[in-house]
Amino acid sequence: MSRLMNGVKRSILWDFPRASWQYDVMVAVILLFIFATPRDWFRDQPRASSVVMLPATRGGMQAYWIEPGLLDEIPEGQRTARVASLLKARTQRPVHIVRLDPISDSEQEIRGFIAYATP
Repeated sequence: MSRLMNGVKRSILWDFPRASWQYDVMVAVILLFIFATPRDWFRDQPRASSVVMLPATRGGMQAYWIEPGLLDEIPEGQRTARVASLLKARTQRPVHIVRLDPISDSEQEIRGFIAYATP
């Protein structure tokens, strides 16, 4: 029994010399755990946030960064309504969009939108 406890203790404290078979087994177990564990077990799903809340501006307006892909196919006149529905779904409360500003790079390609909203 003490031999088993000694083995467990050495495994926990990683007390095996490099290039020994015990060391190789421990590395193999760790790699197996990393690559064979389903992502669902840890609810770790990569997802880029397409709507990001920015720090509040003076005057109580809240600013949100909107990814351009969310509004690509939407005509310019309907973008405000689409952003309002996106923010309502995200914040679980209705918001009023005061202004929607496109953010462009030096080549005038739209990189995103900033929506200014009031509750």
